Amino acid sequence: MGWPDVLSYDLLRGLHIIAVIAWMSGMMYLPRLFAYHTETAPPGSEFDAHFKVWEAKLLRIIINPAMVLTWILGVTLILWHVYAAQEGWGFLAQPWMIVKLSVVIALSGWHGFLAGARRKIAAGQRPRSAKFWRATNEIPFLLAIVAVLAVTLQFGQR
Repeated sequence: MGWPDVLSYDLLRGLHIIAVIAWMSGMMYLPRLFAYHTETAPPGSEFDAHFKVWEAKLLRIIINPAMVLTWILGVTLILWHVYAAQEGWGFLAQPWMIVKLSVVIALSGWHGFLAGARRKIAAGQRPRSAKFWRATNEIPFLLAIVAVLAVTLQFGQR
């Protein structure tokens, strides 16, 4: 593997990490906004309208694009391993990679759950309590810990 290959891999990996950080940050902040919205802004109030705008913009401008970039760059890294590093597809069956991919799928599901909750809240519903949103806003961070440790430790590698 030559210097340009290492540089392209490091650049891809760095951009992937930046996208993940943006995605996780947004998904940790949105439930906190939901908590404040739920407990301080009655449906139809002026403050309710402000929260709806903030939540929609956070999802549309930060969280959604960051997730798309995370997925695109992650798939690109997989393809780099398969083709540029000529590792083949077998590395996807390594226990650490299975854990990482499972976390990414779980985070994507949580993302979908948050997007659905935002639509309900924007429609004037309050499907969950402020306590629920506070209790769950760390889920992305806890899942990110699992993913990062899986990748850095690469346990079960053959």
